[in-house]
Amino acid sequence: MSLPGLDRWYRFIKSHDLAELKGMLHPDAVFESPVVHTPQRGADITFKYLASAIKVLNGPSFRYLGEWRGDNSAVLEFATEIDGIVINGVDIIKFADDGRIVHFKVMVRPLKAINMLHRMMAEQLTMQ
Repeated sequence: MSLPGLDRWYRFIKSHDLAELKGMLHPDAVFESPVVHTPQRGADITFKYLASAIKVLNGPSFRYLGEWRGDNSAVLEFATEIDGIVINGVDIIKFADDGRIVHFKVMVRPLKAINMLHRMMAEQLTMQ
């Protein structure tokens, strides 16, 4: 099953081209963070969270471990290590018919990783 939006996401993960990320987001995109209890609505805030997450999480050890696809969605399991803490999580991505991201949810484990990511993401978001 082909998902052009997912192919584009994988290209972005390799390139880190923030202009590409901005173009991938539907104007009504929603981002759900593992540490913020309310959904973040709109392309601008979704961009800010995803750009920050890439800087925090997508280091040399970041890798996708598995992928499950639906008609216009995908679940991507990832792992990375930061400061000796192994982080495991999933990105749940829903795409509009035109391939742009309309919903992006991140879930992370273990608790030690969530606490560290909360601190690191807060620092990164204040720098943007």
